[in-house]
Amino acid sequence: MLKLGSLIRKEREKRKLLLREASALLEIDQAILSKIERNDRKATKEQVFKFSNIYKIDKEKLLTIWLADKIYGLVGKEELGLKALKVAEKELKYQKV
Repeated sequence: MLKLGSLIRKEREKRKLLLREASALLEIDQAILSKIERNDRKATKEQVFKFSNIYKIDKEKLLTIWLADKIYGLVGKEELGLKALKVAEKELKYQKV
């Protein structure tokens, strides 16, 4: 599964930005950005928007990865996680009709 932190780190490195330079651009503490990149800390939705703007990454793509990460963190290790996701998917489809 693609993790948000890994993607953010690749994008920073692709732009040859040091961690401190990226944290200044993103207005995020350097230690927090480091933890996000190592997947030790979850980014906030607002931070995802900043990543999208600064790194010019599709906002929908980043939000989807961010949300999938949150969902996996909640149900990934649960015995009934997959079953619960299927129930939730049906509910989401029902709400969109």
